[in-house]
Amino acid sequence: MSPETSMHIRRGALIFTAVTLCAFLVYTATDSIRPGSFSSSSFASILPSYLNYSSPPPPESTLELEEILKNASTVNKTVIVTTLNDAWASPGSIVDLFLKSFKLGDGTHKLLDHLVIVAMDQRAYNRCRIVHKHCYALVTKGVDFHQEADFMNPHYLKMMWRRIDFLRTVLELGYSFVFTDADIMWFRDPFPRFFPDADFQIACDNFLGRSDDMNNSPNGGFNYVKSNDRTIAFYKFWYSSREAYPKFHDQDVLNKIKFDPIISNIGLKIRFLDTAYFGGLCEPSRDLNVVCTMHVNCCIGMDRKLIDLGIMLQDWRAFVSLPSDLKNQSIISWRVPRNCSLDSVRHVDTPETEND
Repeated sequence: MSPETSMHIRRGALIFTAVTLCAFLVYTATDSIRPGSFSSSSFASILPSYLNYSSPPPPESTLELEEILKNASTVNKTVIVTTLNDAWASPGSIVDLFLKSFKLGDGTHKLLDHLVIVAMDQRAYNRCRIVHKHCYALVTKGVDFHQEADFMNPHYLKMMWRRIDFLRTVLELGYSFVFTDADIMWFRDPFPRFFPDADFQIACDNFLGRSDDMNNSPNGGFNYVKSNDRTIAFYKFWYSSREAYPKFHDQDVLNKIKFDPIISNIGLKIRFLDTAYFGGLCEPSRDLNVVCTMHVNCCIGMDRKLIDLGIMLQDWRAFVSLPSDLKNQSIISWRVPRNCSLDSVRHVDTPETEND
């Protein structure tokens, strides 16, 4: 073989290798964005700006959080998370009723071992250390979250969006979570009612009858989220969307972006939870034989919430004291709302809506 022929063969082999490699890269790039096969790296190529919205937490804070999550986790790396500020943490306040519901509920007492209370200020953290064993202090530089935040004021919005950003961190650390507002009473273990194939499932203010109906009205106060690339990408997209809707809180922004093509592009499977099991004042769970949680949503003001939460616990105690045959007849029903007027907070598609 002549030197010229040998050189042509080597050159041809190099060209073939280069073309093959390019074709492979194009194939894998397009294949990576198919629904169900999404990854964080493909998210970066589609929407790189969404990956730079915030700086990571300090390493020492991450290590502390990882230790707390590890101690509270179930065997499949799932935790229950609630957030708390001083206004809801004082003795006799909402956190006491929240914890009491776990103790009075059917099969819920053991779930306290997996509950992480995220304190938004130092006083809430100090109280948490007294009443619960898994407490994390979420410090936000330059912001004091200790006071009760009026709905939709700038202080409230910062607190809600800080919560979304924090939950994204939990997912990135590899932990799935059930997030619950502290004004939700836990009466039964909700895990058997969750959909095993969903990435993100959320309670509703109003449930239209089908869990896959995207027209359901979600309530951000209760959701179950599995840790994977799809949910991490979704939480980054959700958090970044606050800039597109600056006068809206996280729940109303979710109601906007749930129809965005990005949701289907990343392959996120969303399911909405039936209010028969996950009820609230907006739409109560009518049958106490099956109710898992009840939320004092559609209610403005901590004092009003406290009264109706107390009545709700009384109703539950009355129900569990009944003999089995009377329980099955469902002769007990909720006496709430009592102090919370639904007429003034009916859901409309504006940022002024109060459904928390």
